[in-house]
Amino acid sequence: MPDANSTVLIIDDDPDFRESVGRLLRSVGLQSQQFSSVSDFFNAPPPDGPTCLVLDIRMPGRSGLELQRDLAAANRQVPIIFITAHGDIPMTVQAMKGGAIEFLTKPFRDQELLEAVQAGLARDRARNESDRALAALRERFETLSSREREIMLQVTAGRLNKQIASDIGIAESTVKVHRTNLMRKMKARSLPELSRMADMLQLAPEKPGRS
Repeated sequence: MPDANSTVLIIDDDPDFRESVGRLLRSVGLQSQQFSSVSDFFNAPPPDGPTCLVLDIRMPGRSGLELQRDLAAANRQVPIIFITAHGDIPMTVQAMKGGAIEFLTKPFRDQELLEAVQAGLARDRARNESDRALAALRERFETLSSREREIMLQVTAGRLNKQIASDIGIAESTVKVHRTNLMRKMKARSLPELSRMADMLQLAPEKPGRS
């Protein structure tokens, strides 16, 4: 079953093609939004939920490849399925290097497009879930005190409690208390799990200092 909030964005200057793709998507329970140009797409609010683009590579005004570059520059990671009636190898290579899911040449089979759309939505769904997990992790990290953050950095760098205590000038028992508290706040069940969290947060150990 497709997600109720999944949306396929169709950008093509051919209204008959847009409607044909829209009907195909509706037949498998997917909703779509249609745009005749890149500017129309940018003027519309982005949908909630998993999204992918079915994009004509050649259009009046800005082309599909230009839109792909614009989205990359704006850090909008929307999976793209390129459609064209006039594909060539350099164009295909450029599109795929830019991260496109698929490059389909008209006429194509309905199943080819549907499989590409499902792959695009699955990729965007995974990205959304990863973004939410990272945001929740950052929120937990923000609840740590400055001392707990310092100790987290040292622990995940492989320092022992007694070494951390010596480095920052506190008792080893105090390090253990801070370590227990930060593990609880971060919801980490083990040191390897805490280390993975530090990697996700892109934390780097600071030079030890005394306080």
